Amino acid sequence: MTTSSVVVKIGTSSVTDEGGGIAHEVLDAVAADVVALRREGWSTVVVTSGAITAGWADVGGGRVRPTDAATLQAVSAVGQPLLMDAWRQSFARFEVTVGQVLLAPLDFSHRGQYLHARSTLSALSSLGVVAIINENDAVADEEIRFGDNDRLAALVANLVTASHLVLLTDTPGLLTADPRLDPTARLIDVVTSIDDDLEGLAGRSRSGVGSGGMASKVAAARMATWSGVTTVIAPAREPTPLRRALSGTRDFGTTFEPRADRLSARKAWIAFAVASSGTLHVNAGAISALEHDGRSLLRVGVESHEGDFFEGDAVEIMGPTGELVAKGLVRANAESFAESDDVVVHRDDLVLLRHE
Repeated sequence: MTTSSVVVKIGTSSVTDEGGGIAHEVLDAVAADVVALRREGWSTVVVTSGAITAGWADVGGGRVRPTDAATLQAVSAVGQPLLMDAWRQSFARFEVTVGQVLLAPLDFSHRGQYLHARSTLSALSSLGVVAIINENDAVADEEIRFGDNDRLAALVANLVTASHLVLLTDTPGLLTADPRLDPTARLIDVVTSIDDDLEGLAGRSRSGVGSGGMASKVAAARMATWSGVTTVIAPAREPTPLRRALSGTRDFGTTFEPRADRLSARKAWIAFAVASSGTLHVNAGAISALEHDGRSLLRVGVESHEGDFFEGDAVEIMGPTGELVAKGLVRANAESFAESDDVVVHRDDLVLLRHE
């Protein structure tokens, strides 16, 4: 991927209209922006939501949307081709080809699959094809809980080493309060670091059709900025939304500045893409060695452990008061932990998470 590269994610409430059908005008506007950016040398990847909502609009007959996983998966199978055909039509106006890429958790948690997915997206880019990514909802119900693809978009941004992530949604950006409850709520134009107070500002999905809401977008921004990716939350239904989000001006959306000490691609993968299989509870001495001395985690510093993990699995490292300190790839099995080598998690396989 090029240095100037962007992953743009469009949420369900923006991709679909009030009746659940596909909002073609939004797709057309994003496609026009993507084509214009490509002419300026940007590499672009699109992450789209909306398959379930579009599918239910087609087969639901006005009934209440179901909530069980099996039906949602079936409905996604209906909506996915409808959504992709809409994207194909939007880009076809500019004689640009699109390619569908469906991703599942295994594509991120398994290192080999992760690198294979990266190669596929790189190949599509070299062919001049715009990748349209969605979660593989039709075969794996875990993705439906991913947060309306916000987390997926952040993982893709890390996957393709993007410079920018734009989350297009149905709100102006991150606000100081819920405007439905506080008429004085104002837009936060720049965020330099994400702390507990900021995360507390984020609420649940306002639209009722998406599974994300602002909380999942702020969480995605945290993931992306730790990987050195500038992140913008911006309104999808404004003119040229993607180009305005990337313009660098402070009057459109909320920009989250990347951390100066960005994680490497591999450590970002460990921190955010791999599911934890267990927990190691460590003492204060171990925390000091990890955070201040840059040391590996030794078995002597582990007070107790939980979970059925094996060598190479990811584990969370918790401090004496239950705070999350780090995450890493363990070099021991849970069953034989007491007989393992002294180094339990090597510093090259460890990511500190407590400090911004």
